[in-house]
Amino acid sequence: MLSRGALRAHLLTAGLAGPVATSRQDSLRSYRLFAARDPRVTLGLAPRRAWGERDLIALMADRCGVSGDPEHVSGQDVIDPERTLNGLDAFAGRLAAVAERRGTVLFGTGHPHRLLGFYAALADALSAAGCLVLTPAQGRCVDITTRFGVRTYTIDYVRGVAMVRSPGVRAAGRGAGVHTHSPLPVRAALEGAAESGTPLPELVVGDHGWVCGAGQLGFEVIGLADTDDPALFVGEAEGRVSVAVPLDDAVRSAYYRPLTRYVLNRACLSR
Repeated sequence: MLSRGALRAHLLTAGLAGPVATSRQDSLRSYRLFAARDPRVTLGLAPRRAWGERDLIALMADRCGVSGDPEHVSGQDVIDPERTLNGLDAFAGRLAAVAERRGTVLFGTGHPHRLLGFYAALADALSAAGCLVLTPAQGRCVDITTRFGVRTYTIDYVRGVAMVRSPGVRAAGRGAGVHTHSPLPVRAALEGAAESGTPLPELVVGDHGWVCGAGQLGFEVIGLADTDDPALFVGEAEGRVSVAVPLDDAVRSAYYRPLTRYVLNRACLSR
């Protein structure tokens, strides 16, 4: 069993919380783009209220622990580890609730190189608890706008976790997955479930567009988010994201394993 104190120490040592790799400049740029409703950072969420840059700084200071000073414009961002731990506790609570009723769950990630193992362990545990882990629309093509133009990707699943791959690529490992913030894959997956008569998810778990895209459509969603991803925290503030856990979402994949153990234990899903 991993104690809260031990996990707090790990968060700081691994750079998951405390000073993180995300720069203040990158975060402020994301806040400016979100305030302008740029789809690259709204991630499929349509905010219900106007969020100016200063509003977002205040929100992120409250939800993540970053500096609330608009004049602080450089250096590393900082995440309060207590907020991360509180978020993980709430995250585990939602997993426990869906496990108790043996509900249907959809997992998806835009960070397959980093977070696949974290989500896959949760998917395995929920499946063992009697939940139906959904894998709709496997192989469906999705056109996503990137900085290189529109690219066509395919939806694929590894151990119950959805991601997108480049055309023609199919591999059992993590390497072929594509990093994306787009909400289009989750929309395609949900559309595929509806078309096939597959049960729709009672809970969607993931990051980036997988969370915001599903939350915008009214599904219960929980996820992980860095300090330059204000959309998940706006969604949480507006009631369309149940839990947004603040942490660095791009450290080495092995660094998330203690979080997996902690969450599964808190959710009473450890085996």
